[in-house]
Amino acid sequence: MWLWIVATFVAFFIKGLCGFANTLVFTSIMAYGANNVNISPIELLLGYPANIILTWQNRKHLKVGVFLPLILLVLAGSIPGAFILKYVNARYIKIVFGVAIVLIGIELLYREWKQLKQIESKIILGLIGILSGVLCGMFGVGALLAAYLGRVTETTDEFKANISIVFFIENTFRLVTYGFLGIITLAGLKQALLLIPVVLLGLFSGIGCSKLMDEKLAKRLVLVLLIISGIAMIVKNI
Repeated sequence: MWLWIVATFVAFFIKGLCGFANTLVFTSIMAYGANNVNISPIELLLGYPANIILTWQNRKHLKVGVFLPLILLVLAGSIPGAFILKYVNARYIKIVFGVAIVLIGIELLYREWKQLKQIESKIILGLIGILSGVLCGMFGVGALLAAYLGRVTETTDEFKANISIVFFIENTFRLVTYGFLGIITLAGLKQALLLIPVVLLGLFSGIGCSKLMDEKLAKRLVLVLLIISGIAMIVKNI
């Protein structure tokens, strides 16, 4: 139980600090003590209220033109994802996406560090948006989604607001699917309920620390975590 508590606190501290990467942190820590089939549904149950809280707290920074297309792409991504997961080796797809995430993250970090003016191609942004939606819809992986939002949002509050509402809708869809397929069990639900206080403690601690951080430092931290997410995806699937 102690491993669950540590993993939950650390994961949702990072979530409160940066707005994403809780799944990466949680599953990485829990991989030492539990099977993935037990980790994913509990992490989904824990992340659901966290996304509601972050969306509500940052609601003034929501941009319909940013999050609505992504929500549609994420939901649409679950359709080709079902066929790809059935007929194609998903490991290779994740490696390709992982490389793309690392390259985009490095490019964004370089621009942020050098304070270069960001001139975006609408075609490239559209392509990243489509791929991020498909990746999140297929595997529940939000790293490329974070890479896209890092390009189209200006502040960490804006980033958190728009990524959280996309995660909230995607989580709702997966909760219904997991419930229908029986992946979420009564035992898993009880475990998640016991960990909710830890989620709240970690989340609000992270939010508090983010408010004390310099805006530029916070954004750079998000980008570093983005790069780490991509590397972890590559290493895990090689």
